[in-house]
Amino acid sequence: MENLISLVNKIQRACTALGDHGDESTMPTLWDSLPAIAVVGGQSSGKSSVLESIVGKDFLPRGSGIVTRRPLVLQLHKIDDGREYAEFMHLPRKRFTDFAAVRQEISDETDRETGRTKAISSVPIHLSIFSPNVVNLTLVDLPGLTKVAIDGQPESIVQDIENMVRAFIEKPNCIILAISPANQDLATSDAIKISREVDPKGERTFGVLTKIDLMDKGTNAVDILEGRSYKLQFPWIGVVNRSQADINKSVDMIAARRREREYFANSLEYKHLASKMGSEHLGRVLSKHLERVIKSRIPGLQSLISKTISELEAEQSRLGKPIAADTGGKLYVIMEISRTFDQIFKEHLDGVRSGGDKVYSVFGNQFPAALKRLQFDKYLTMENIRKLITEADGYQPHLIAPEQGYRRLIESSLISIKGPAEDAVDAVHAILKELAQMSISETSELKQYPTLRVEVGNAAFESLDRMKEESKRATMQLVDMECGYLTVEFFRKLPQDIEKGGNPTHSLFDRYNDSYLRRVGINVSNYVNMVCSGLRTAIPKSIVYCQVREAKRSLLDHFFAELGSKEKGQLSRMLDEDPAVMQRRTSIARRLELYRSAQAEIDAVAWSK
Repeated sequence: MENLISLVNKIQRACTALGDHGDESTMPTLWDSLPAIAVVGGQSSGKSSVLESIVGKDFLPRGSGIVTRRPLVLQLHKIDDGREYAEFMHLPRKRFTDFAAVRQEISDETDRETGRTKAISSVPIHLSIFSPNVVNLTLVDLPGLTKVAIDGQPESIVQDIENMVRAFIEKPNCIILAISPANQDLATSDAIKISREVDPKGERTFGVLTKIDLMDKGTNAVDILEGRSYKLQFPWIGVVNRSQADINKSVDMIAARRREREYFANSLEYKHLASKMGSEHLGRVLSKHLERVIKSRIPGLQSLISKTISELEAEQSRLGKPIAADTGGKLYVIMEISRTFDQIFKEHLDGVRSGGDKVYSVFGNQFPAALKRLQFDKYLTMENIRKLITEADGYQPHLIAPEQGYRRLIESSLISIKGPAEDAVDAVHAILKELAQMSISETSELKQYPTLRVEVGNAAFESLDRMKEESKRATMQLVDMECGYLTVEFFRKLPQDIEKGGNPTHSLFDRYNDSYLRRVGINVSNYVNMVCSGLRTAIPKSIVYCQVREAKRSLLDHFFAELGSKEKGQLSRMLDEDPAVMQRRTSIARRLELYRSAQAEIDAVAWSK
């Protein structure tokens, strides 16, 4: 079971290295899920002496006021033999054998975080002690609760300490070690008061009674130790610490333990409880209880870690890969992201994603409807036909058919098709721009780089604009070709006046009678409708060729061509990722490493059990 505590020790140290120490964090925190024993007590409650008795070493800073200003994660490792030593996580290659130096380093490291003020910090100090005189145990020593701020401390210090302590002990995985002095009324105990608030049933609170030997004569703590005064789920444990005189004389901790055992064994009031009293018994009880709690939490830890790894991997994927440092790497990243956008755009057009059907709607509905709305009749009124034919004949009336009149009537009608044709080009252009904008939004990598997002969007829109202009030229040319060269076969099939008994020697005005002009109008209308039917098919083909097909084939060709001439600085500016995102990605990567390592460690322990 000893390796269970070692396992939690290892994970706690890794959590602190990542800044995951249960403080306000925007990321999932493993620290809060790890079982831990938090030591809680008021100033002068004997809290430091209890810890030193468990360790068997004099190593904690002492003084007036608030001495413990940062949480101290104290990890005890039992070794078979050899010299006792200590290691700090922030000094991984330094081994301390002088515990006075350990005391000084705790003070110095506290000042490094808080400055030489009396302020507090929730960032923990990790201290590991290796000794044959300890049990495998991890304790978190919290700042002592106080009621009054002293000189040099902010007025909020009382509430700040209480908030920090409560933040630690309110977590359901925290075991509370509540230190209370026996020579004070238990009802005024700071440790019991705050423990009761977060653990009203006493299900995870161990009560420790200090200074039993300093109680007034004629009084004792038997009612408290036997659970009659204040009942907890676990038995109270009494301890006898070194006196201030012993501390001043540097009385050996091992000798102090022996005197503690003798006190309980020889005391009339406590001899029946002697086997369940003392700092050594306290250490063994806490070690065994911590082992049981860790073992019971392993399935939940495994589930939490697996779930968190999945969430972190998903976020890591969403944040994208880190930016390459070299020019070639940056160029590659830009090209890959741009190709991803281009592929998404093509998928919209090909129906893999939504939106491409809107182009067909232009050709199947909007453009035909616009052609039907063209009022060719206004160009083929009797007055207009007579006017155009007369003007086309000039000084000499036509002999058989008014060819120039026909041409002018047809041209004036066909030109009106340019309006719907241009509208169709513009409608498809608007759809392509909309699909490009959708594709930009759906390219998750572009969200990572705002400048590249703008550059790719501008390049795509500029290409679409060029394609629109080319499409308009091609489409207008189709109409102009129909105006410039009429289909001769259509007119050859028309019955001529002379074949119908017409007489070309009739007067000019007879040749322009209403019946004749009406037949001209019908012929022109039939021809225009025939051409319109052809253009209804040809214009969509032209638009697809010049816009849709070209957009699929070369939407970013100009952009790619320009990329090759850009320098490293220009490429870097295109990949100007938000520093917060970069920091987040780094944190996610480190946290993933922590969770995967923890997963492997916990799985190994679980299988071995």
